[in-house]
Amino acid sequence: MEEINIKNRNLSLIEKLIDVWKRSVRETHLFLSNEEIEEIKNFVPMALKSVSHLIIENDVNGVPIAFMGIDDGKLEMLFIDPRERGKGLGRKLLEHGITKYGVKEVIVNEQNPQAKGFYEHMGFKVYERSEIDEQGNPYPILFMKL
Repeated sequence: MEEINIKNRNLSLIEKLIDVWKRSVRETHLFLSNEEIEEIKNFVPMALKSVSHLIIENDVNGVPIAFMGIDDGKLEMLFIDPRERGKGLGRKLLEHGITKYGVKEVIVNEQNPQAKGFYEHMGFKVYERSEIDEQGNPYPILFMKL
């Protein structure tokens, strides 16, 4: 696991992380159409370039298989390649985020019950709900705190 400094977030890395993001979203965000995923994908590079702490887990060949982004104690993103799910990577990353970066909050799509269940298992509780997501789309989101 390594943190990637903002200055070192080059195009090649961003493209690899977008691939992980896309595979993960297709597996877990079943409520999104392919068109919606492609539209959201346009915002991912900026999010990856601007998040304060970007932590990546690579496979044995140095290829990214999971990553998370953290800003001010809030988990902004956590995505795992579907082929790597169920191996403890989510727990490993989140525990690292909690311990090293003080993660205490996360926002999750209500229509992604696997993610909600994972965060609940990790000790997070829903404290607020919104009918729309942060982009104003009709996808309810849940605000969770540790």
